[in-house]
Amino acid sequence: QVQLMESGGGSVQSGGSLRLSCTASRYVRTMGWFRQAPGKEREAVATVYSGGSNERYYAESVKGRFTISRDIITHTASLQMNGLTPEDTAAYYCVAGPRRATTNPLDFDYWGQGTQVTVSS
Repeated sequence: QVQLMESGGGSVQSGGSLRLSCTASRYVRTMGWFRQAPGKEREAVATVYSGGSNERYYAESVKGRFTISRDIITHTASLQMNGLTPEDTAAYYCVAGPRRATTNPLDFDYWGQGTQVTVSS
């Protein structure tokens, strides 16, 4: 079993920045973030695979604005979010799992409790 502890999130005005962090209780190959806004489907935001290639995935809607990073030593993944817009408002969930190059939520065995990000216009 893996526990995920999230931090960060909060409220910010449009154009602002926030940083999310997630620490796992042990090493997991892939970590990342999903988000879900009210009335919308859950979507993958960004993931990073640490199996040697450090492959990163970004949703088209966040490319150029969000950056995911990984610290293998501390089992931590961070999501730097810049240029936030009201469309980024959602509950953000840290995820972890063994598979690479996947955005299927079913491939992630472990989920954090979620942290709210609210962007006002």
